Amino acid sequence: MKKPPVEPKKKPPDRRKDLRNHLLVLKVKGESGGKVFFGYAKNISRSGMFIASVNPKKVGEEFTIEFSLPREKDVIRCRCVVVWTRTYHPKSPYEPGMGIKFLDLDESVKASIDEWINESSPFL
Repeated sequence: MKKPPVEPKKKPPDRRKDLRNHLLVLKVKGESGGKVFFGYAKNISRSGMFIASVNPKKVGEEFTIEFSLPREKDVIRCRCVVVWTRTYHPKSPYEPGMGIKFLDLDESVKASIDEWINESSPFL
């Protein structure tokens, strides 16, 4: 008896509402409860970013973050909140870390992020 073909698993739909660009070396400095941490953002959009970390903060935790866009001198500082986390699993192809949402990012900075993404993204 012939087995029916196995259907490939469908990739879940991308629920992101803003364009984003992958960053490989965007240094991030965060402050929470008097403690400072450093990390690397792996992608950014006008609404938030993914920070690679083996010790992500808890969902709902708010903190202040500082970063600079490539080719920019000014340091961007804003409040953010953790909206999702991914813990480390040895067999996972995905990096551990946290997705954060910007809470008080100035509209001019959002426009700068959009401009940088449009200039540097090879997919647009």
